[in-house]
Amino acid sequence: MIVRRNMRRASPLFLVTLVLGFCFATYNLVTIVMHNRSISKWMVDDSNGGIFFDPVIGRPENMSKPKNAKLPFHVALTATDAPYSKWQCRIMYYWYKKQKDLPGSEMGGFTRILHSGSPDNLMDEIPTIIVDPLPAGLDRGYIVLNRPWAFVQWLEKATIEEEYILMAEPDHIFVTPLPNLAHGGYPAAFPFFYIKPAQNEKLLRKFFPEEMGPVTNIDPIGNSPVIIKKDLLEKISPTWMNVSLKMKDDPETDKAFGWVLEMYAYAVASALHGVQHILRKDFMLQPPWDLEIGKKFIIHYTYGCDYNMKGELTYGKLGEWRFDKRSFLRGPPPRNLPLPPSGVPESVVTLVKMVNEATANIPNWDTE
Repeated sequence: MIVRRNMRRASPLFLVTLVLGFCFATYNLVTIVMHNRSISKWMVDDSNGGIFFDPVIGRPENMSKPKNAKLPFHVALTATDAPYSKWQCRIMYYWYKKQKDLPGSEMGGFTRILHSGSPDNLMDEIPTIIVDPLPAGLDRGYIVLNRPWAFVQWLEKATIEEEYILMAEPDHIFVTPLPNLAHGGYPAAFPFFYIKPAQNEKLLRKFFPEEMGPVTNIDPIGNSPVIIKKDLLEKISPTWMNVSLKMKDDPETDKAFGWVLEMYAYAVASALHGVQHILRKDFMLQPPWDLEIGKKFIIHYTYGCDYNMKGELTYGKLGEWRFDKRSFLRGPPPRNLPLPPSGVPESVVTLVKMVNEATANIPNWDTE
């Protein structure tokens, strides 16, 4: 467990710099956003047509977890109504229900935040709240740009009993009961090897001014998985949304960060608010690179798993045996997927077995 410290509080000079630094959004971006009343309340425009966000706050004081006290967290995942998203959500929710009440778990309620703007056929199966997508054209084909906006809306309109929230994703499977890994004002997050603030200082300085300290104050994380206090997320989310839009509107940043742009935006937004995370490598494993389950809590099956029949990894080349979620973009995988050949790591075998168990027990599995 790693706790990162030494953050600075925002100064008046920083706030002035922040306003000036965020005043160069394009006219078209502002026009699109300001025509949508529900989103415009979270975005501030100045006389130059720029977009920036409310002043940042200092980091809350550290709080230790009372001994033997349970601190439940609400599980929240953003999703669309596409078949690809729906079958992953169904598997994820199945394993949430299996693990929720086991010893060691501090999982509370569950919400699928559906940012397609209208109901789908899973409303009765999975607890769901409907929120609006971004105004047409604003995500520019980058669908996950809707995620921070979805959280902003959900936090505003929902009644959430738990003090903490886990931001999760459809391709997460709870492999063991998950406790609350956060400690008061210190959220818990998984460190991603490909989020490298120090190597991207030139780009990040467009959004994280020098007055806030070194770019190493930006955690190497995304927004998921993260367990965070609800009141902190309420403060960070509008900033996260605005930084995401600003990054997407900057061609150099958009090209450099690509599909992880929104992850960088969450890390920057957290740092701007003086919030740093406890980095937990045991939060999650990612087959095929992580070979064993060990004492980890979540399987994240974002990578394809390709092997020959000798059990040797052939990543980058279609395997004789393979499991890749992208093989099922238009509908759910069939029940009873073949298990991998002998010699394939435990993590991959466990993943396929857990998918098979879920699909065998979820009614009407073939429904899109």
